[in-house]
Amino acid sequence: MKDVVRTEAAPAPFQGAPYSQAIKANGFVFVSGQLSLKPGDKELTAGDIGSQTEQVFANLRAILEEAGTSLDNVVKTTVFLQDLGDFAGMNEVYAKHVGERPPARSTVEVAALPSGARVEIEAIATI
Repeated sequence: MKDVVRTEAAPAPFQGAPYSQAIKANGFVFVSGQLSLKPGDKELTAGDIGSQTEQVFANLRAILEEAGTSLDNVVKTTVFLQDLGDFAGMNEVYAKHVGERPPARSTVEVAALPSGARVEIEAIATI
């Protein structure tokens, strides 16, 4: 059984694409990749990799809270960077949000992200 997680405190699926913000199943929540979009906006957050990563974490936090969990319960993330040269800036912000016991993580450079985003992060958390 799976339950769809939906909150107005995070952006709706990008350009009406057929996916959910997150799915709850078997004691876990699987959060779709989040970009640096504010709820209701169609344009990415302006600024450097740090400010974009901050907005990504605001979106993740809102979705996780709607699912009944938090960033403290994240067990795995995947970070997609348009340029690995942004790794240090992303990592500085990332470290502020994952606490003393950070989740397992993969970080990969990709050729492109939607709307020219510099970072996208997906997460898996326990409920």
